[in-house]
Parts: sequence; C-alpha cells; structure tokens
Amino acid sequence: MKLVLYTHPDFLGSQSMPRFARSLAQAYAARGHQVCLRTPRPRLRRCAEGGPLAKWAGYVDQYLIFPRDIRTGLRSDPADTLYVFCDQALGPWVPWVAHRPHVVHCHDLLALRSALGLIPENPTGPTGRVYQHYIRRGFRRARHFISVSARSRDDLHQYGGVTPVTSEVVYNGLNYPYAALPPAQAQAALAEAGLPAAPQGLLLHVSGAQWYKNVAGVLRLYARYAGQAVQPLPLWLVGVPRDAIAPALLTLARQCGEVHFLHGLDNATLNAAYAHARAFLFPSLAEGFGWPIVEAQACGCPVITTDEAPMNEIGGPAARYLPRLRAGDDAEAWAAQGARVLQDLLALPADERARLSATGVAWAARFDTDTAIERYLRIYAQVLAWEQGHGPGATFAKTA
Repeated sequence: MKLVLYTHPDFLGSQSMPRFARSLAQAYAARGHQVCLRTPRPRLRRCAEGGPLAKWAGYVDQYLIFPRDIRTGLRSDPADTLYVFCDQALGPWVPWVAHRPHVVHCHDLLALRSALGLIPENPTGPTGRVYQHYIRRGFRRARHFISVSARSRDDLHQYGGVTPVTSEVVYNGLNYPYAALPPAQAQAALAEAGLPAAPQGLLLHVSGAQWYKNVAGVLRLYARYAGQAVQPLPLWLVGVPRDAIAPALLTLARQCGEVHFLHGLDNATLNAAYAHARAFLFPSLAEGFGWPIVEAQACGCPVITTDEAPMNEIGGPAARYLPRLRAGDDAEAWAAQGARVLQDLLALPADERARLSATGVAWAARFDTDTAIERYLRIYAQVLAWEQGHGPGATFAKTA
C-alpha cells in the first residue's frame, strides 16, 4: 500500500504522538509498504521562537500554511494512496483529505469532554473550548476510525458526533518487551542504575502528573496505608515532578512513610522497578488507554486501578479496582478504602500472589505490537477497497 501518515509537528514539544507516528511508519516500511510521513514545518514559528507569539505562530503554520502542503501532496499522490491521521486532534486537516481514502486514529477524547464541561476536574477556558470545537468540526468529516479502546470509541461516537462507515478498536501493543524478572535480577538491575531497593519491595506509580493521573489520590492512599503499616513499603513516583505535589500532602505522606521521586529511567530500569514492586498504584480519573497498567502486569506486578473504562477494560481480571474519586467526594474516605485494598493485596499468601501475577502476565500478552500493526494494515486494506470500488451502501467487513 501507499500510505501517507500525518502527525503533529515536533515544535509542539509533544513526544507520544510523533513517536507513535514514527513507529507506525517504521513498521509499515519494514513490511514493504510505501510510507511518507508529513507534518508542518516551523516556518512562521521559527521567526517567533521564544517570544510571546510563538504559540500563535505555530497555529498559523499548522492550520493556514500546512494545508497548502497538503493540497500539493494530494496533486502528486497516486489515486490509491491511503491517508492516515495519527491522532484525531489533527481534525482540522481532515476536510482537505476527506474526498480521498483515509483513516483517523483516535486516542482519547479527554480534551473534548473537558471542553464540553463534562469533566469538572479539568475546566477549559474559552479559547480551549473554541479550539476543541474546531478540531471536532474537522474530524467529523472522516469516515473511518481506529480507536485504542472501546471507551475512546464510545466517546468518539457520543461526543465527537461522527457518522463513520467503520469504527474499529485496536488495542495498543507494548513498545518494549516488559517481562517478569527474578527478585535478585530486578534488584541487581536497580542497583546498577543507582537505585538500590530493599529486598521487601516497593510501591510504584508511573505518570507525568497530568490532572487525570490523580497523583494526589496516590499520595493520600499511601499516607493512609503507611500510617497503619508496621513497616510500610516505600513509594516510588516515576516521572512525577516534585512541584506538581501540594507540599502539605507530600509532608503528610513522608511523615508516615518514604516517598521518592525518580526521573529519566530507561525501559530496562523501569522494567526492573515494575518487577520489584509489590503493587502498582494507578487510580486514574480518566485515560485514553492506560499503558502503565499493561506494563506493570507484563512484569508480574499486581495493579490497583480505577473501576471505570478504559482502566478496567485494559486491566481485565488480573487487576484490583477502586471507585473513581469524583469531584466533591470525601477524598479521605476514598483513600481509606484504597488502603484496605492495598493491605489485602500485600497480605496475599505467596501462592495466591503468584497466581495473580501469572494471570496479569497472561492478560498483558494480548497487547502485542505486531498484532496491532497487522490489524491496522488489514483495516487499511479494507478501507482502500471500500473507498475505491464499493461505494455508498456497501458492507464493511469487520476484522478479527
């Protein structure tokens, strides 16, 4: 197939979406497909770099100048080219390509739901609301979507206002071969990275402290647990900026136990941390997918997360669940409930814990990158066939 992948420009500073696009491009090229990756260049943004108008110059580059590049590409691309939008947030570009075969990858609709006033924990200002409606107006023109979870697909249909020909769910695959490690090997790997860990293990949380990660809830839960435990395990916060935590909350947690902030861990070291952890705490308020849940389970680490989609969709039968902490809820009562779930998990006999870990490893195996890539390509081929020859009213075959 001839594939054109559209993605976010590097000058936005985003890492996950450009990385996703590059990984697709590399995987498709390795399978013999013709791939072209297209993204806006910082024409006006370069002139405004570091100044107060840099953000707005970037918008001009993306939404006023780049469409000219899109039209130029369309004129020279073969008719059987498939255009792949690597994120639904690229919606403003969709109308320029809507008359050609295309697919939109949907990751999460959190920003749109916030703009619609549906997430009180993340209020959106006037310009943000206008921007999200602009994005939605664009991607509503698309006919084919692939979502990373059933929750993202459902949000796309309910709040995105789309009327797709097809809307498939393909789970993300792990981007590193995370695996369970023997205790001695995990400890040795951590020590080699300058992170000595006690034999009894640790509690782990991994995130960038975005509003939906509920890091404050993690610390409240930990403080309640540590205040009751005779020898509380230390809490490792990986990727969480220290200044993202309210000082009083951090002080409370440290009065009861140990809290460590860790940054810059490579995948192998993170694998060792997951493998050495006694439990992974991930009580998110929302997610599009929830990578760390799968990463932890692949390493044999039991997960405590939120009993709402997509967290329970991704965590499956191997995870332990807490209710979502909603605005206006009693945060301390929620933390007390979470501490009880954690204590029960830590008190499991060795054989039960081993069975739980094995269940998690088996469940995580379904989130396979090669499987995801092959499903993407099957869907792409079906989209091309539908767009090129079958026309309106044709049946779109579901993929397995």
